Amino acid sequence: MRELVISGRRVADDTDAYVIAEIGHNHGGRLDVAEELVRRAAAAGADAVKLQKRDNERLFTGAMYHSPYTGPNSYGPTYGLHRAALEFGRAEYKHLIDVAKTEGVDLFATAFDEQSVDFLTELGIDTIKIASADVTNPPLLEYAAKAARTLIVSTGGAGIDDVRRACDRILPLNAGLALLQCTAMYPAAPADLNLSVITTFRQQFPSVTIGFSGHDLGPQLSWIAYTLGARVIEKHFTLDRAGKGTDHQFSLDPQQLTDLVDGLRRTNSSLGSPHKVMLPGEIPAIQKMGKKLVAARALPAGHSLTEHDIVRKSPGDGLKPSEVGLVLGRRLRIALQAEEDLRLDVLEA
Repeated sequence: MRELVISGRRVADDTDAYVIAEIGHNHGGRLDVAEELVRRAAAAGADAVKLQKRDNERLFTGAMYHSPYTGPNSYGPTYGLHRAALEFGRAEYKHLIDVAKTEGVDLFATAFDEQSVDFLTELGIDTIKIASADVTNPPLLEYAAKAARTLIVSTGGAGIDDVRRACDRILPLNAGLALLQCTAMYPAAPADLNLSVITTFRQQFPSVTIGFSGHDLGPQLSWIAYTLGARVIEKHFTLDRAGKGTDHQFSLDPQQLTDLVDGLRRTNSSLGSPHKVMLPGEIPAIQKMGKKLVAARALPAGHSLTEHDIVRKSPGDGLKPSEVGLVLGRRLRIALQAEEDLRLDVLEA
């Protein structure tokens, strides 16, 4: 059985989904909002909250960093200043780690560069997320695989060969990998999710835990992902879906996150056992509506039973119609009245 341990929590085919509330930068650079997001995610039943960490001045080219960035979602006049306004430092991370610990949820982040990997691991964060755009970034994959205990990798925009090459880089260094089917569209329409890739991933990577990072609207399609074998579910999370920023519109609000978690648990429960057996709770209904074998008319002792001597009637608390072969051609030991049960003990040996 494929199995993954994330911050001490076992994730496997026989467990509930591990639910990540992706805060990203939906906090708008405000620590109090980030803290409230952590608390509300915990209250909704999420297993983890996730931030995003970038070393902005090293990550972007000078041209991109200093490019004008204006509009309703901007937090600064240039892209670099916009990103800087949304970036938390060591003090903010330490505070949020303490809040998450108090609330009983894990906290980790997506690392967009090696410096951010170092930043996170130096804070004792042992789970690192790699964004879809870095599936084809082998140096970062290898660096994070060596540094983290658990690596969660989204695969938006990647082909199967890209994913296979990423796994080939990671797994020799770190077996603690979760691979998430993802569509890098914001939001993603249901027809673009390709949830069947979850099945492909499970076949192609039998030792790897598979999951789903959804940019679709609402929680419902994540429940389908679970039925296909996704055991790590990541959804963006916000306090206000109309808030300032590009991610709020496809994020779940607190009630939707609660619905996501509750629905995933119901989905797990409803899948149940793969073994088809009668459940104890089914017995009353099956007996009431089922059929049994009874005498078609009054029959004398010594009579040899034929198909014309037998009818099927409810309730189904006797020999089943499928057991007719046990009585055909046998002689009655005693006489039977019409509609009296045909039982094995009324037949001659």
